[in-house]
Amino acid sequence: MRLFVGLVPAVEVVEHLSEFVEPRRAFPDEDIRWAADENWHVTLAFLGDVPEYKTEELAERLESAAKRQKPFDLQLKGSGAFPSVADARVLWTGVRDESDALPHLAMTTRSAANKAGVTVDGRKFTPHLTLARLRQPMDVARWVRIFDEYEGPVWTADRVELISSRLGEGPSHGAAYDTVGEWEFLG
Repeated sequence: MRLFVGLVPAVEVVEHLSEFVEPRRAFPDEDIRWAADENWHVTLAFLGDVPEYKTEELAERLESAAKRQKPFDLQLKGSGAFPSVADARVLWTGVRDESDALPHLAMTTRSAANKAGVTVDGRKFTPHLTLARLRQPMDVARWVRIFDEYEGPVWTADRVELISSRLGEGPSHGAAYDTVGEWEFLG
């Protein structure tokens, strides 16, 4: 099962961002695949294919990590691109975290996965929410300028979710996501 650990923004946050993104989706560009609103999340740890026999211990360790975490406020703000604006494959909006709790949460969820014997993608954690994927590398400076102006409402992150990803089964042949575990912060 292909899994990741993430934070899903509050409904009002998704609706606010959707209102900002919707007019941009109207620009016909077959090289840009806009992410579906229902798939928006902040990835804390990408786990890839996880054998079924490891999922129970993974869930237990993620629950334990969540119990130690206090809720904290986040805000979607700004933009960027991976690997770079000039040669982008992914366009994203950033995540403002004045408490600086998000990097710690990413570290604890990654540690929980490692302790469960699950290999975590080793890329440096960069808090973001993916807006679009590009079929081929391209300069997205104009899109970054547009999304740099975006500032969403503040929401309280109060849970982590373990989410399965089924490639090619979602909207526009993208990924379909299903929450397979969810744990509230109790710290």
